[in-house]
Amino acid sequence: MLRNDDLQQRWWKLEAELIERFGKKPDLETVLFLIGIQEYGQIRKKFSKEQKQDLMHVAVCHLLSQSGFYEMEKVDEDGWPHFRQLKPIPAFDTFEQENFIKDHVLLYFQTNTLQSSE
Repeated sequence: MLRNDDLQQRWWKLEAELIERFGKKPDLETVLFLIGIQEYGQIRKKFSKEQKQDLMHVAVCHLLSQSGFYEMEKVDEDGWPHFRQLKPIPAFDTFEQENFIKDHVLLYFQTNTLQSSE
């Protein structure tokens, strides 16, 4: 339980930093979207629904590459990164899966900062 308590404390700290930066509390999907934009490297005013899903997929693959689950294979002609899965992702229930992703998000923010669109 201590591990989950520590994770929650670190997550709340990150949320507070993002609230300060963006003016509102982001949910996990929003954080994944922001990481996806960061890793895609192209900021636009509008993304289609499919592009938003792709950005979140890019984020998850990039996050899990930190633990050796994926590696970037290539960047296509439109600038989209493509990843190759290296090992299976453990089977988790919904709560464990969310914590698994949050832990990787926190690891990401230890070494990365979101670039400003300004």
